[in-house]
Amino acid sequence: MNRKALFIRPDTLWRSRPQAFARIKGSALYPNLTGTVRFYEHPYGVVVVTEVEGLPNPESRCSSPIFALHIHQGSSCTREVGDPFADSGMHYNPQNCLHPYHAGDLPPLFGANGYAFSACLTNRFSLDEIIGRTVILHSSLDDFSTQPSGNSGTKIACGEIVRRLRWR
Repeated sequence: MNRKALFIRPDTLWRSRPQAFARIKGSALYPNLTGTVRFYEHPYGVVVVTEVEGLPNPESRCSSPIFALHIHQGSSCTREVGDPFADSGMHYNPQNCLHPYHAGDLPPLFGANGYAFSACLTNRFSLDEIIGRTVILHSSLDDFSTQPSGNSGTKIACGEIVRRLRWR
């Protein structure tokens, strides 16, 4: 196998179509929060590309505009009083690992004037394992230690992961 061919080239990635995606929508408290999480198969795992806008800005320059991002085990972004995305369930964790070793634990998003972009490669899950699950954006950063979910705050946005039939 040609190792050079395995490098992730952003120019190639941006032109290709993801094999799966989730359209992120904010809760009732964050109606302007929108975005997309794209999933691309790669020989080393899955490339996850996240782009979100309408994030809440910090109250001061020393506040943290960092948001936890996780894949959850549920299949729906259905809202209930008190839990805007109750049916998203808990973190996707098929191996019952301690946090932060859940398969659904992803790197945090760093907000910049309400916008965030992130790209990462993970081998913690395959595309087939996450199709039909949800992606959750939390109000706080993940501390990567508190059980079971990293003390990452409330769920502020959700998207359902679907296989790409058509990408617009």
